Amino acid sequence: MANCESANDTRALPPAKVAPRRVPALLFLLLVLQLVLAPAARAALGGVRAAILINMNTGKVLFAKNADAPIPPASLTKVMTMYLTLDAVRGKKLRLQEKIRIRPDVARVGGSSMHLRTGERVAVSQLLTGMAVASGNDAATALALRVGGNQRQFVRAMNARARSLGLRRTAFKNPTGLPAAGQKTTARDMAALVRAYLRSHPSAQVFHSTRFFTHRGRTMRNTNALLGTVPGVNGLKTGWTVASGYNLIVTAQRGKTRLLAVVLGGSSRNLRDGAARRLVEAGFRAPGSPKAVKKALGRR
Repeated sequence: MANCESANDTRALPPAKVAPRRVPALLFLLLVLQLVLAPAARAALGGVRAAILINMNTGKVLFAKNADAPIPPASLTKVMTMYLTLDAVRGKKLRLQEKIRIRPDVARVGGSSMHLRTGERVAVSQLLTGMAVASGNDAATALALRVGGNQRQFVRAMNARARSLGLRRTAFKNPTGLPAAGQKTTARDMAALVRAYLRSHPSAQVFHSTRFFTHRGRTMRNTNALLGTVPGVNGLKTGWTVASGYNLIVTAQRGKTRLLAVVLGGSSRNLRDGAARRLVEAGFRAPGSPKAVKKALGRR
């Protein structure tokens, strides 16, 4: 009604003549900006809560988005579990060939699984592969009990290692990443953990680059969908819980350039994987330039 009244008032005619010229022009400009910037926003990792991209050769951060925001790690937790297990192997506290008898409580662990059965004996190397490929909570629990004696002691060791690595915003509550109050990490902390892990145990990449794994006649595919689909990707770990969203750590190498990307809190598996893929591709296009990486991701 206000617009109609103004149109019938001769005193309001001058502004009424100007407004039609200005408003459509402003609306047109806003629409153009939206069309231009919306794809850039999507390219700059929309749909994920946090991310970081690092040149593994130099340690340089090439891109960061909410890299210090606390988010539950979900199964990314298993990177620390594997780290401590391989430390124990190096310290001759157990061998990769050693077979561990599976306890009933281990076989009953919920969530993602390599389908262990009570009473079977499984080699440490198989359990490590089951963690890396199938994200087996049962495998992680079996190794935590063997290395730590009990879960509480193992979790203490996990947090002690986190502190020694300077992971100030990370706290572990179990060896699997299953939901637990207070369990948290950040994209930056996870990147630091992976760098330390692979420096200490470069051979661990073999577990994480395995695409298919068979246990007791059941073949499981690596939960990292970028393996075999993005050139150079050779690891590393996926994770998901309701609280965390879709998480992913990706390592990749082309020529002498090595990259590490961490994506946390994806709203879907596809958005998470797409964000990680874009980070890796942008990183290889500009492995030494954060500005060029941002440009490649569509940020201005």
